[in-house]
Amino acid sequence: MNKEILRIAIPAMLANITIPLVGLVDVAIAGHIADASAIAGIAVATTIFDLMYWGFGFLRVGTGGMTAQAYGATDWGRCSEVFVQSTSIAIAGALLIWAIQWPFSELVLRFMDCDAATEVFARQYFRIRVWAAPATLLLMMLKGWFIGMQDTVVPMVSDLTVNIINMACSYWLAVVMGMGVEGVAAGTVIAQYTGLVVTLVLLAAKHHSLFKGTEILNCVRWKKLKSLFVLNSNIFVRSICFMVIYVGFTKLSTLYGTTEVALGAIVMKLFMLFSYMVDGFAYAGEALTGRFIGAKARENLSLAVRLLFRWSMALAVVTSVFFLLWGQDCISIISSDTTVREASGKLMPYIVLMPLVSAVAFMWDGIYAGATAGREIRNCMIVAVISFLLGFYICKPWAGIHALYMAYFAHLAGRVVYCTVKYPIMVRRWI
Repeated sequence: MNKEILRIAIPAMLANITIPLVGLVDVAIAGHIADASAIAGIAVATTIFDLMYWGFGFLRVGTGGMTAQAYGATDWGRCSEVFVQSTSIAIAGALLIWAIQWPFSELVLRFMDCDAATEVFARQYFRIRVWAAPATLLLMMLKGWFIGMQDTVVPMVSDLTVNIINMACSYWLAVVMGMGVEGVAAGTVIAQYTGLVVTLVLLAAKHHSLFKGTEILNCVRWKKLKSLFVLNSNIFVRSICFMVIYVGFTKLSTLYGTTEVALGAIVMKLFMLFSYMVDGFAYAGEALTGRFIGAKARENLSLAVRLLFRWSMALAVVTSVFFLLWGQDCISIISSDTTVREASGKLMPYIVLMPLVSAVAFMWDGIYAGATAGREIRNCMIVAVISFLLGFYICKPWAGIHALYMAYFAHLAGRVVYCTVKYPIMVRRWI
């Protein structure tokens, strides 16, 4: 079982490591083509896309869980059916994004209240990158489908292709060809479609026989789509709750001044770096949970869950020790601002402890996603939002900036407690 976990988790972890690197390269390119407004403009436009695509997270999570269960049941017809259904939803979603691109972007830009120069760069970047929407959503869906098929090598190849092409094309178009911010956006579009082509070629090579005899029109009838829509609607609510917490964290940090906003952004980057690594085990949890539920193999499911938590907690302990020894150095590397460095000392306990708590929450996410437990996934995040808001407003009168980080811990604790309490009940329902 350990070999099976690592076979799925390691490729996902290797692919995820490249994600923060791409962001750093985009910022570096922006820094060489214009002033700080270019960097800010790309950051603002990227936020618009994050808000757009966050709501479509169900394309990966829902597709992965349902495919994994079909795989476990050796129902290959259902595997191809889920693929067709999720593909149709991804294409419809891309058309929707194209349809609402102007009002949505303008609404977010007004909310952001940027200066004029930043808005110009944000619009330049957005109006080009938005044309990658079909590729972006289809890649999300394909990643979920391959994870469900117990294969994270193809998603790894896809992610590496997208990220490497993105860096190379963005630099060439923006700097060498002198296209500026528009070149960075065009490089991203080229990378997304290149990744899609590579993934579809690998799909055809590995699974072409799976789709023989698949009736597309029959797959997309409402009777067939209903269960997927119910699951996806619950996961959509989950995504909105995530957005409330992460946007709320940034918004509430503005109550404490610019230094705390900057420090909060750095701390969240460190947390995200850990999440990219532990997500490999969460993907393994999703794939194996769905597979063993589909196969009605309760003993294998219980063994997989125990081992997955051991692996994720081992990674969490290593990360916490790393932050304990070198967390302050990490902040110094990210920011040269003396005020930010000095202020970071008081937050080091949160940075050190966060991996230990978040690893459990992330692991439960993968397990419940594999079980396609849409209602529990939704309810868990509703509890998390309530915990976050209550934690902040209860602690705010006496804890200062610490209230914000206590609230973040509270949201993680809410997720952990809810999923842990529900798990024995859910296992009896699943198998």
